[in-house]
Amino acid sequence: MPSVDICFSPELLPLYQLEGRVAVIVDILRATSSIVTALANGVTHVFATAELDECTALGRQHGCLTAAERNGVQAEGFDLGNSPFGYLPGSALETRGRAVAISTTNGTQALRRSLGADAVVIGAFLNLQAVADFARRQQKDVLVVCAGWKGQFCLEDTVFGGALAERLADAFDVRSSDATLAALHLWQQAKPDLEGYLLQSAHVRRLNHLEAHQDFAFCLRLDEYPATLPIWREDRLVNLADR
Repeated sequence: MPSVDICFSPELLPLYQLEGRVAVIVDILRATSSIVTALANGVTHVFATAELDECTALGRQHGCLTAAERNGVQAEGFDLGNSPFGYLPGSALETRGRAVAISTTNGTQALRRSLGADAVVIGAFLNLQAVADFARRQQKDVLVVCAGWKGQFCLEDTVFGGALAERLADAFDVRSSDATLAALHLWQQAKPDLEGYLLQSAHVRRLNHLEAHQDFAFCLRLDEYPATLPIWREDRLVNLADR
């Protein structure tokens, strides 16, 4: 029986074997939520980079839009920040049919450090069911890689890991890892009022200080995009449903 494990921070990745596993990268607030929203709303593909300079260079090389954030704030000189609302119909910038290069404080760093896995997919509450369905089809061990906050534990990413473990519990071992057990317990506490529970989170308080509460509420919508699964192919993220 395949298993589900949770890596609480990219800094802990050296303790885990990526080969043979499906890595689910999660940065609920907000990188992975934004990437899911982008591909669900017509962005053709996403280049995910660790560094701002690389993001800018990819924009020039491919003629694509650039999106970047540091410390929760849109980086200067980029087309977009890190809000999912930048990709919704009616947003200020038309993104449908365009490619995007993105770099964020936490999420894209976690992605780049996880590329040794057999498959690398992007997870968010917005596409939770799509991630669970993909894991079932692969029948491989799953490692949820929480982006965290600058290497530290992050509550909302771990709660997502618990939600995914719950959806896979009938066919995956979710009891052999204490990390997964902890994430499951957190999810079970949070599930009745996810928004209210996560208002306690330090990262949520940072976002609200930046007047991004609208983003917070949107990123907690369950299965808003059940058919969208961003997956790493060669050098970019594409929507598996389009392939």
